[in-house]
Amino acid sequence: MGNDNPQVKLFQIEDLIRELLLAIGEDPDREGLRGTPQRVAEMYAELTSGYRISPQELIEGAIFPVEYDEMVLIKDIEFYSLCEHHILPFFGKVHVGYIPDGRVIGFSKIPRIVDAFARRLQLQERLTEQIADFLMEAIKPQGVGVVVEGFHLCMAMRGVRKQEARMVTSAMKGLFRRDARTRAEFLELIGQGRGWQA
Repeated sequence: MGNDNPQVKLFQIEDLIRELLLAIGEDPDREGLRGTPQRVAEMYAELTSGYRISPQELIEGAIFPVEYDEMVLIKDIEFYSLCEHHILPFFGKVHVGYIPDGRVIGFSKIPRIVDAFARRLQLQERLTEQIADFLMEAIKPQGVGVVVEGFHLCMAMRGVRKQEARMVTSAMKGLFRRDARTRAEFLELIGQGRGWQA
């Protein structure tokens, strides 16, 4: 999704935040809130920048031929996203493993791919699948495994108010789905089941 006129969008968000402040009984003209609509608009532009990033463009020139067919693993990739149900943050760690089939992707590209999908209004389940599906299509490995561990403020701050609950989602593609030993190796390498801290 493109954003041909981000300045207009920022002004629209500023107007909406000003209306929100009025609706909750605040005075948007008081000293502490005068700059809040602009700050919030700029924040949302940053936190939703994934809509304006092409994951495919991120990896151009970063896929390399290689004679290597063992697991490649990047773990503990920090991510920050917004839950689409309440527009509250959820955040945590992403672990990505794949087994090459003649090609590998530059190490720094996988965290960039995570950010491209995370910086949108999201569901953790969808985020997990999008990362795995994109890598399967982009580098055509023998298989991909993705595990996402997330802490959701919409659950901690409101509703059931469970501050210790974490959501864990996984997407196993190709060899990671078909072969139990490959899946078990991946889960052991990322330390799944260990104590996890946000």
